[in-house]
Amino acid sequence: MDDGSSSEDVRSHLDSRNTTKFKVYKRRWFMLFVLCLLNCSNAMSWLTFAPVADQSAQYLRISLNLVNWLSLVYVVVAIFFSLITTWVLDTLGLRFSLIMGSWLNMLGTVLRVIGMLNCIPEWAMFPVVMGGQTLCAFAQPLVIFAPTKLAALWFPDHQRATANMMASMANTVGLLLANIFSPMIISYTISLFMLLLIYAIPAIVACFLATVGIRERVPPTPPSASMVTSSSEPFLQGVKLLLTNKAYMVLLVCFGSGIGVFTCFSTLLEQILCVKGYPNDFAGLCGAVAIVFGVLGAFLLGLYVDKTKKFTEVTKINMCLTSLGCSVFAVVSQLSEQKFIIGAVCAWFGFFGYSVYPVAMELGVECSYPVGEATSSGLIFVSGQIQAAIYLLLLQALAKPMADSPLSVCADANVSWRVPVLVMAGLCTLGTCCFVGFFHTDYRRIRAEATASPNTVTDQSTGGDTWANSTDA
Repeated sequence: MDDGSSSEDVRSHLDSRNTTKFKVYKRRWFMLFVLCLLNCSNAMSWLTFAPVADQSAQYLRISLNLVNWLSLVYVVVAIFFSLITTWVLDTLGLRFSLIMGSWLNMLGTVLRVIGMLNCIPEWAMFPVVMGGQTLCAFAQPLVIFAPTKLAALWFPDHQRATANMMASMANTVGLLLANIFSPMIISYTISLFMLLLIYAIPAIVACFLATVGIRERVPPTPPSASMVTSSSEPFLQGVKLLLTNKAYMVLLVCFGSGIGVFTCFSTLLEQILCVKGYPNDFAGLCGAVAIVFGVLGAFLLGLYVDKTKKFTEVTKINMCLTSLGCSVFAVVSQLSEQKFIIGAVCAWFGFFGYSVYPVAMELGVECSYPVGEATSSGLIFVSGQIQAAIYLLLLQALAKPMADSPLSVCADANVSWRVPVLVMAGLCTLGTCCFVGFFHTDYRRIRAEATASPNTVTDQSTGGDTWANSTDA
């Protein structure tokens, strides 16, 4: 979208043609696939080192705290650059954002591989790997903010939540693959170089597909009535509207707290469990179980919400059940020889926690319409990353060294996580209580579509009129 006047032109055009047929295009599935692959690859890069933190510290000759910064750099970059990213998505368009994100992600993964070459001096290994990780971190907002934008631009209203779910959960699938394959590859190859080389392959494929295959900024004809006025507000005005929207601000703070808690859970899981005698492969399995159940829950929720539009009810119920799971995890993670219980709690935690993310992002769009989808989603993610950074620093500060821990299988110094996990559960519960008590909203996008003139949606592989020339939406 160039400015507000372009959307006015489109509205006038459609108002003069009550018989307009909104169209959807089969190539939307290709774009969805590319975005899914990008999100998956970028998430694998984010969590590459967390499931094998001990071994990574040994290979890179660094401390565990520096290994944690290989994940934390994603948080720092998101905090400082996400607002720019939302402007890029809502102003320069989806195509530009996906191609730029794919190149940053690809270059970052390749640079990480270069950092492990024998010709690189030992003192330079960590800086080079961190440089590649930082490039991947710059790519993250460009691809993780895109699902709501892609769903709104290319999919009809009865497929939006499902499309958003698939693109968003691809990021979670990437976390799953990292949890499974990082310990597996390290144990079989005993080589961090091979691990990083394997993770670079999907990033290279995604970059090629995005660069060659994505050729349009928007579809020739909008898929729904709401897309006519979406992003009609200039970027800064849209941000101002969001910051004065009470319902959106409650979602921003409370759900952002949930994102922060899940970031802590993903980053620290292996370190929390190893002190009690649980090996890295079990920690990776627990993370994988949480993600598998999260993807399953997201699939079911996406179908349910597309049919019922009960965004608020689903989000509140899932956040309550997530808080319960987090509280139980805080207790059972301090027990030894309880693999089944810990695995079951991680499954519960994932089924209700991971799965609600795409629904909450759609809820953010509904309560803030017609502000651009990337802006509303992006600010929530920024809130989550800011809180994640604060929580991680707080939890690491609360983790106290242990003089003796006979059960520990940690490679580095042993620390007690009893207080940090209880604090994490308390933060999750506090955010949930505030959201349940204070969040109330009207579904503005659904209401706008309901009041629009009746139109039909057709599925086209090619063709359409000149909507793409009028607005970048």
